[in-house]
Amino acid sequence: MSSTAGQVIKCKAAVAWGPGKPLVIEEVEVAPPQKMEVRLKILYTSLCHTDLYFWEAKAQDSVFPRILGHEASGIVESVGEGVTELGPGDHVLPVFTGECKECAHCKSEESNMCSLLRINTERGVMINDGKSRFSINGKPIYHFVGTSTFSEYTVVHVGCVAKINPLAPLDKVCVLSCGISTGLGATLNVAKPTKGSSVAIFGLGAVGLAAAEGARLAGASRIIGVDLNSGRFEEAKKFGVNEFVNPKDYEKPVQEVIAEMSDGGVDRSVECTGNINAMISAFECVHDGWGTAVLVGVPHKDAVFKTHPMNVLNERTLKGTFFGNYKPRSHLPSVVQMYMNKELELEKFITHQVSFAEINKAFELMLRGEGLRCIIKMD
Repeated sequence: MSSTAGQVIKCKAAVAWGPGKPLVIEEVEVAPPQKMEVRLKILYTSLCHTDLYFWEAKAQDSVFPRILGHEASGIVESVGEGVTELGPGDHVLPVFTGECKECAHCKSEESNMCSLLRINTERGVMINDGKSRFSINGKPIYHFVGTSTFSEYTVVHVGCVAKINPLAPLDKVCVLSCGISTGLGATLNVAKPTKGSSVAIFGLGAVGLAAAEGARLAGASRIIGVDLNSGRFEEAKKFGVNEFVNPKDYEKPVQEVIAEMSDGGVDRSVECTGNINAMISAFECVHDGWGTAVLVGVPHKDAVFKTHPMNVLNERTLKGTFFGNYKPRSHLPSVVQMYMNKELELEKFITHQVSFAEINKAFELMLRGEGLRCIIKMD
C-alpha cells in the first residue's frame, strides 16, 4: 500500500465557488476511500461541455462549492474496504457513469445504464455514507458526477473506474472517459452502419466528430456533416467527413436537403447537438425501410419530439444512447486498445493543453468555441 493510504491527503483542487465564477485553486483535504471506493491521483483531465454547463448553472440547479471535472486519467493511490479488482499503481479512467455488475442493467447485454451508479448531476456526496470526501477547513466541498477530476486527488466509487493498459499514454486516453467514447459508441454500437453506407452526423463538435470517426472506422462511404458553423467543415475532413450541409444555406428543411442528396435518405444518422429541431431532422432524413437515427445530445428539459407517425410506420428506426452504450469497466479497456492498435486516432481531438494553474483558460477556449479538447496537465 502507498505511504498515504488511510490518511487524509492535502492537495490542490480547482474549486467552483458559484455559478460562472472563475475556478480558484485551493488547498483541499481529501479523505481516505471508504467501502467500495478508490482514491485516485489524477494526472490529466480535460474540459467537457457538461462541466461548462453545470458551472454556468443557467438552466438547472447546481450545487456549490463543488469540484467539477469528469474526463480524466490517473493512477490508483489507495483502495477502500471490499475493493479487490484494483490496487495502488493501476492506471485508470474515472467515468461519470458506472457499472456495479450486479443490477439488471449491468447483467443485461443490451444496457449500460447501471441502476446504482448511472449519472446523477445533483448528488454532491458519495453514495456509501452521503458525505463528501473533500473539505476545506472542515467544511465540505461537493463532488460532481461522482468523479471531481479537477483535483490532484479524488475519491470515486470502484464501479466508476476502468482499469486500462498501463502502456497507454494517459495524456491521450483521458479523452475516452466521456465525450469521444460517447460519439464513437453511438455510431459503432448503436447506429452500426455497414461498409459502403451513408451516414449523416448532426453537430461537428468533439462528440459529433467522434461519431464521424466511428463511421469512418465502420467503412461508411458517405459521411455527411451537418452544422450551423461552416468553419467546422475543414477540420471535420480529418475525421472522415466528406460532404457538408449548413442548414442556413437552404430555405427548405435540412432533412429534405439530405433526402435529395442521398436518393431518399441516408442509411444512418447520429444527432450530437441536443437541439430538438436537429433531433427531428436527424430522424426524418433517414431512408424509409431501413434507416436508423441515433440521438446522443441531451435536449432542454421542456423539449418535445414531434414527427408524423407515418415516418415510423414506414420502417424508420429511432434509437437513443447513453455513453455510446459502453459499460465503463467491461468495455473501455478495449476502446483504449483500439487506440493502442492505431485503429482509433485520438491526437486529432486534442487541440490545446494548459497547466492546472491555467484551468480557467480551458473554460475561456470552450466559451469561445475554439478547439475540440483542451488537456489540463495536473502537475
